[in-house]
Amino acid sequence: MGFNISSYLSRTAARFGDRPALYEDDTLIATYAQLEDCVTTLAAHFRDQLGLKPGDRLGLFSKNRARFIEVIMAGWRAGLVLVPINFRLHPKEAAYILSDSGARLCFTSAEEVEALRAACGHDGPAIADLMDEPGNWPKAAAIKANHETPGPDLAWLFYTSGTTGKPKGVMITHEMLRQLVLNYLAHVDQIAPDDCILHFTPLSHGSGCYVLPHVVCGAANVVPVRYGFDEAGLRALLSRYKDITSFMAPTLVRKLLDIPGVEQLPLESFKTIVYGGGPMYLADIKEAVARMGGRFVQIYGQGEAPMTITWLSRQEIIDAHRTGNDAVLGSVGQAYSGVEVQVTDAAGQPLPPGEIGEIVVRGPVVMPGYWRNPKATADTIRDGWLFTGDMGAFDEHGYLTLKDRSKDMIVSGGMNIYPREIEEVLLQHEAVAEVSVVGKPDDKWGEVVVAFVVAAAGHTIDTAALDAYCLENLARFKRPKEYRVLDSLPKNNYGKVLKRELRDMLAAGN
Repeated sequence: MGFNISSYLSRTAARFGDRPALYEDDTLIATYAQLEDCVTTLAAHFRDQLGLKPGDRLGLFSKNRARFIEVIMAGWRAGLVLVPINFRLHPKEAAYILSDSGARLCFTSAEEVEALRAACGHDGPAIADLMDEPGNWPKAAAIKANHETPGPDLAWLFYTSGTTGKPKGVMITHEMLRQLVLNYLAHVDQIAPDDCILHFTPLSHGSGCYVLPHVVCGAANVVPVRYGFDEAGLRALLSRYKDITSFMAPTLVRKLLDIPGVEQLPLESFKTIVYGGGPMYLADIKEAVARMGGRFVQIYGQGEAPMTITWLSRQEIIDAHRTGNDAVLGSVGQAYSGVEVQVTDAAGQPLPPGEIGEIVVRGPVVMPGYWRNPKATADTIRDGWLFTGDMGAFDEHGYLTLKDRSKDMIVSGGMNIYPREIEEVLLQHEAVAEVSVVGKPDDKWGEVVVAFVVAAAGHTIDTAALDAYCLENLARFKRPKEYRVLDSLPKNNYGKVLKRELRDMLAAGN
């Protein structure tokens, strides 16, 4: 087997064994020596007691807990491929991901065990309560269907919805994770052993990526469980810990700024707030720097090149704010040193500064492809370049500004939502003949989901019934916030729905 990202933990345990490695709230769970012992023991348990083999997929569908990190590291140590799933998804959606990945075992929160077991059915993976004693965890299920064993370099399957409406598994390798660590330490921030990272956002997503650079440097990972992201919870955490880093979606930064009396909190405990995962409005970053000082760093990436396309440094944000350079402050910065980034035309040819085109990326941070989906891989990776689907433009100094998305993806609260997925659910309702879903700009969430629906013959649209139907089949954050009933959807001569006209209707207040 080649490089394994869990080897970083072994190195740090040898060097900083007595240092705190993992907290829940204000309780120390493990020092680095203890975490190394735990990971080694769990890895052996996965192999010897649960029957998992290198290359097997291990699901995680759980709220943030310290054990989430222990299981991730132990899975890698055992040569497993981790499949962390956004806990805000519906159990039916999680079941699809577990089936597609061929996971043999999935850990979840106690309250979701039965619902997930029912959604997966008899042929699904074994389901275990993450917080149960390891001796009570069930043996891994014998999954018979559909799945080859991946190579030893695969570390993580990150499922991101696609334009087909079905989630696709981004294959993330151990080498990609190493490049993420190197890029973080080279550009985003320097980490000292006395630092810590507070995981306010899901460990299944961006915040989980930043476990690793903090492990490399011997800093502590802190997982809030009892303390919420509110005045009381933040006061407790910021009083307890110092030199804190946290990853936040722009909507979470906005939520932080909206806390009454936020300036009275011990904000000096924040060393760095890394923001990304969605567009940050220029007015919001201006307000954040004005009220909280120069502690912000921006990153731009996507699941196919996690957290590692461009960055805008702390000092650049400070200088741009001080000088009123809105062009830089509103950009997503410059390409990481180990990454090539271009803006291309429809033919894939590079465009000069100032010209808007599709952003493409090449380098060791880019995925090898989508899990068991060669067509989607071929559509997305061409001649070694990842075609991101995002539109943008470089300026003459190499700063990249995002302009729009070539796809119809909606970003709400830092979460990616794909309209086709919602449309397919709504079209299963007997009262719906046609539907088209678009995003509507929103000051709080960035965008909210709006569904335009046409009633089936002999039916009328009951929006409450549609809302209940969505809640039965989709994660709550994906369900439309508004339903607009139309006699017909606007279409072109080829019968394609003109979503542009729907967005224009919303902008006009119709």
